[in-house]
Amino acid sequence: MRKHSATALLAASVLSMLGGDAIADVSLSAIGMGHGAPNAAAFVQFQEAVRQYSASGERFRIDTHCPSACTMFLSVRNVCIAPGASLAFHAGGNRQRGINPEYTAKMLNTYRPALRRYLVSNRIMETLEFTTISGEEMVRRFGYPACR
Repeated sequence: MRKHSATALLAASVLSMLGGDAIADVSLSAIGMGHGAPNAAAFVQFQEAVRQYSASGERFRIDTHCPSACTMFLSVRNVCIAPGASLAFHAGGNRQRGINPEYTAKMLNTYRPALRRYLVSNRIMETLEFTTISGEEMVRRFGYPACR
């Protein structure tokens, strides 16, 4: 068995995070994007991060509180949700300018149909007030995979 140096192990970890051959989990709590998007530039950053993590093939763990634009990570190809996580939904926009129908539609399109129907039928995406759903309920009620 060949010994690996700490530098080699660190390099392998970085490569896996950048989409290299080794695939590892990425957690929301580790990447520091567990917040909303206060402006158009931040919203675009979330969209790009979702594309990158989907393309990487890595399992993406939602394992902490995930409000607003953060919920777009639900569309990452290999997403899973930890039971202790919580996701907070509301209409796209910001408190200064109000609701933005374009951002609301973009967020809704990142959710599975059962969740989208629930949010629309309960008018959750028509207000800037947060509605929080537990990770456990996201798995049980809306069919998202649970993190092991």
